[in-house]
Amino acid sequence: MVPQLSSSATGNGGSIGGQGMINMKDCPLAKVFHLLEPGPVVLLTTFHKGRANVMTMTWHMMMEFEPPLIGCLVSGANHSFTALRKTRECVIAIPTVDLIAEVVDIGNCSGKDVDKFEKFGLTSVAAKQVKAPLIAECLFNIECKVVDTGLVNKYNMFILEGVQAWNDPERKERRTFHANGDGTFVVDGRTLDYKMKMVKWKNIV
Repeated sequence: MVPQLSSSATGNGGSIGGQGMINMKDCPLAKVFHLLEPGPVVLLTTFHKGRANVMTMTWHMMMEFEPPLIGCLVSGANHSFTALRKTRECVIAIPTVDLIAEVVDIGNCSGKDVDKFEKFGLTSVAAKQVKAPLIAECLFNIECKVVDTGLVNKYNMFILEGVQAWNDPERKERRTFHANGDGTFVVDGRTLDYKMKMVKWKNIV
């Protein structure tokens, strides 16, 4: 049985519950750009023709703060491309470094040939606003709907709007990782605080 959203998953402070194993809390949409601005490797889930699938994605970018708009490139050769184009919805799940081996392997096989959720031991969780599932093992999950396909034919670029975001506040490992494009990755490290300089920069611009 797939865990469902709990009855308390509405408004601020909502959470995802299910068989006592899922602990996700509502995450403000205004904070979504903070999650993707650093460009972490993410997982993109879809649900098409009664089947969920997941792919690894590194080509994405933030395009607006709130509502959060996200541009992402999904190759037409990918199994997820058709599902995303047909259903016009997905989930962007943000894994942490302890899942890096699984994330790489997910990117090296096709959903046409294998049930990736089963093969890689991922727990699918019913989302609130889309049919694509959340991934319980990921730190953040962003439910998305396709709002613009004008660049799909030429560039395979979908414009998504984040409509619901979830955070697992009790997850101990919180470091995301970033692809260099050659099979090597950079793991999040020390955070440098330049907030005061950013405020001055915004005022100048």
